[in-house]
Amino acid sequence: MFQTAQSILNRDPAAHILLEVVLTYPGIRALFWYRIAHFLALRRFFTIANLLSQHAAHTTGITISPQARIGKRLFIDHGVGVVIGATAIIENDVTILHGVTLGARKTNPDVRHPYIKQGAFIGANAQILGHITVGAFSKVGAGAIVLVDVPDNTTAVGNPARIIWENRS
Repeated sequence: MFQTAQSILNRDPAAHILLEVVLTYPGIRALFWYRIAHFLALRRFFTIANLLSQHAAHTTGITISPQARIGKRLFIDHGVGVVIGATAIIENDVTILHGVTLGARKTNPDVRHPYIKQGAFIGANAQILGHITVGAFSKVGAGAIVLVDVPDNTTAVGNPARIIWENRS
């Protein structure tokens, strides 16, 4: 959690000191409760894990399923309205703004939520739906509805999302 707080301090120009990030950023609190709930879910204590998840959602406005797999240094900026589904996978150093949904489109019991690769940036109110991948260091614009894979190092915007920029270097 210290790495996460330090990375937020480095990435957010509005953050002044580490203590401010730890005490006032809802994304940090949601991730704290998620880490405990995830630990419990891995040990098949699903009811307690889900109760902790609901507590975190109630206090932070951020809903993270205990079964989701989240890497290090996730920055959930502002956070209100963020929903991360059970089979979602988020790699390291991802930034997610408020109102983002990493949701499902089908009731397939296996993998039905997105895979977000390292360094991706997801803009406010973006909806990333289904078993798709957002590539490493890609950006998804605010309000985009992503229904297909986004390659590495690209920018996707719109409804439905389309690629508007690709870094081929």
